[in-house]
Amino acid sequence: MNFIFKNISQFLLLIILVFAFKTNAQQKDTTKLPFAIAKEKRLPDEELVKKKEGFYLTAVPNLSSDPVNGFGAGAEGSLFFNGKKKDPFFAYTPYRAQLNVALFVTTRLQKEAKLGLDVPYIFNTKWRLRAEVAYEINPNLLYFGIDEQTLKPLSYYPDNKSSNTLVNNASYSNYDKNLIGNKVYYNTYTKKEAVLNVSMERSFCAGRLRALVGYEIAAVNISSPLNDSSLLHQDATTKKIKGYGENIISFAQVGLIYDTRDLEADPTKGSFAELTNEISLVTLGSQFNFNKTFFHYNLYQPVLPKIFKRLTFAGRIAIGYTQGDAPFYEYQDEWSSEGSIEGLGGGGTLRGYKQNRFLARVMEFTNLELRWRFAQCKVLKQHLSFSAVPFFDVGGVWNNLSRLNHLENLRYSEGFGLRIAWNVNTILRFDYAVSKEDNQFFFSLGHAF
Repeated sequence: MNFIFKNISQFLLLIILVFAFKTNAQQKDTTKLPFAIAKEKRLPDEELVKKKEGFYLTAVPNLSSDPVNGFGAGAEGSLFFNGKKKDPFFAYTPYRAQLNVALFVTTRLQKEAKLGLDVPYIFNTKWRLRAEVAYEINPNLLYFGIDEQTLKPLSYYPDNKSSNTLVNNASYSNYDKNLIGNKVYYNTYTKKEAVLNVSMERSFCAGRLRALVGYEIAAVNISSPLNDSSLLHQDATTKKIKGYGENIISFAQVGLIYDTRDLEADPTKGSFAELTNEISLVTLGSQFNFNKTFFHYNLYQPVLPKIFKRLTFAGRIAIGYTQGDAPFYEYQDEWSSEGSIEGLGGGGTLRGYKQNRFLARVMEFTNLELRWRFAQCKVLKQHLSFSAVPFFDVGGVWNNLSRLNHLENLRYSEGFGLRIAWNVNTILRFDYAVSKEDNQFFFSLGHAF
């Protein structure tokens, strides 16, 4: 695996260097755009002042602690190429090219490595290239079922003794503490996955609209620590789920994107809408025939701009639908042009519940945030800005689209966060969320949306 990552990283770095050389050679003394880009796509003047020229590196530690994965440590680094200020795209893109590397490991043996490349307007054309290769081993993933039954409150017998009185509406921490004996790994399974994803986007309508085509292939191995007593193994044995064991899955991907955000990494105004579809077919080399459709809409709106220099309302609504002969883990994976969104629960969707707490063919979630930048400064020539972010999340799962009117399936959580923007493009996110079942703290890179 190290050999593969080394060679792929060299290839991606070569693309950046070739692209940088060609961009510099073409920009000379002109700032005219080679084609029209909507004015609302231009970065705010206050962000342009802070934006660096040429190459620069950022690297941040990634630390986490939770009852599922234990204490985690890792790092994420990015090599950015911004070009010169006279580059016609300088004011319209967060960067001309980005190479990103992330490594992560926890005390409970979750391991992850990612290498990604993103090149907007590659070679000064209307095309955008994205590529990612990743490998993950996670022995701590949670499974509570595959349909609306997952919406039921947690319950347990104290000390795992059926002679005791059943405890209903339990908190996750108490539920987890009472998973002892043959129930130690009842909700736990292990996933090993190696994945390669490549996509190209072509812009239309002055950059507001993009069409996307992509391809993904993954080798996935699903196992459970205690084969006889885990819920996942029981559901696999009774043929309730597919995907247990070793799998090869490939996708043909298409999408349509509408994007008027002023800055992708940290928007202050505009909107982002996306409709994507993945199809997996045996005739394309996959082991399963199924289809996945995902739609989401994000809105970013300044609030009282005459009073607050930087107060932004950010909202997102999303829905995903999986049809056909899909393995269970694909129900929780919604594909977006900006990276997969995993499951209802966890830091990307319903922050007050554990990752993948709720699972079914249909998943909907809504996130509301108020982002207030209250301070900014320079430290060792690095620009930092700080934002306070109260938030509210709500979402649900359904067995099919006809049941979306069952609003009792909705669950919600709320919380408060801190954002630190480092040199405009790198966002450090700290979130603390609470629900009636759990409370969680997250630290990660990038906004939730």
